[in-house]
Amino acid sequence: MDPISGITARVGAIESRVRSGPSPSGGQFGDLLRAELAQRNNNNVLGYGATGSTPGGSLTSAYANAGLAGVFDPTSAGGAESVGPTPAIRLDPGEFGAITPPPSLIGFGNGQIPAEALTDLSVDGHSLYAPAASAFEMMIAAAKADGVSIGVTDSYRPLSVQERLAKEKGLYSQGGWAATPGTSNHGWGLALDLDLDATAQSWMREHAPDYGFVEDVPREPWHWTYRPASI
Repeated sequence: MDPISGITARVGAIESRVRSGPSPSGGQFGDLLRAELAQRNNNNVLGYGATGSTPGGSLTSAYANAGLAGVFDPTSAGGAESVGPTPAIRLDPGEFGAITPPPSLIGFGNGQIPAEALTDLSVDGHSLYAPAASAFEMMIAAAKADGVSIGVTDSYRPLSVQERLAKEKGLYSQGGWAATPGTSNHGWGLALDLDLDATAQSWMREHAPDYGFVEDVPREPWHWTYRPASI
């Protein structure tokens, strides 16, 4: 999914929210879109850089190309002018602290996020927090251009699934493989379990932090979390 397709998909989701009932902005599509993007781009919290490289071009031109000219004025929503990932700090697995849940999702609770608050990936059956999904699509496109294939085995994980995994595989803190239910970054739509061969694993370790993804759990080289430096 390219940035414009991602924008179009997100706009469609917002339109659906507006049609389904009252919105925080009184049902006005333009106001809701601006408010959501303002929240995303405020202090670059949600992963869209205001400076530096712009893999997707300017946000204004992307909206125009998507047929949405006039819907969004970047100067009224945090001033972000680019569509692109925010790099992550490069640390070794185990050196990362607890992550702060996305402000737009924290009210739902870990593993209790409704489907409409997440963004589907191009890989069927998988979804993530919207900025993580956008960065992931850019990343796998770059990998594909390098001849590298990246598969997805898990993404957002409901609380009920995390509870089942904890029973089946044991808690990570006790030598097992599952995070304590209610604490997994999968439950915030920020983590992915990937299907990686040796070449893909090497590519991820070199390039994934440029897209905000890091290998942050010891003993789990397949587990990658969206941790852009801004959050």
